[in-house]
Amino acid sequence: MSIVQNKKAFHDYFVEERFEAGVVLEGWEVKSIRAGHVQLKEAYVVVKGAEIYLIGCHVTPLTAASTHIQADPTRTRKLLLHAEEIRKLIGKVERAGYTLIPLDLHYTRGRVKLEVGLAKGKKQHDKRDAEKEKDWKREQQRLMRRKA
Repeated sequence: MSIVQNKKAFHDYFVEERFEAGVVLEGWEVKSIRAGHVQLKEAYVVVKGAEIYLIGCHVTPLTAASTHIQADPTRTRKLLLHAEEIRKLIGKVERAGYTLIPLDLHYTRGRVKLEVGLAKGKKQHDKRDAEKEKDWKREQQRLMRRKA
């Protein structure tokens, strides 16, 4: 079940591979995410050392849940992946010019997971082509409905 999606990611990047990662969260963050107070729009994923971190994800603290803690809504959160996946991602990011972007925050068996995409950036003309293709598909659907 999806909590929040990063729709801007598909506009700006060609997503080639996807990985599901666990997220290290504090208690108040889990409660806020379950209430839907999370935003991935400006978030990105970086590699530091041999670990992967989510930066810029905004989790708005609930007033009732975080009274005794000084909450930082945009703190850096560690992502949990298998060592083999981390090595693969590090190699692609450092050598092949790929970037890591957060795509989707969702539940898997009651746990909050983040879908990370291995992606290449789109050029401006690629974005225009994608927009034209989307408009054409929408127009085709409209025409098919009129005929039926």
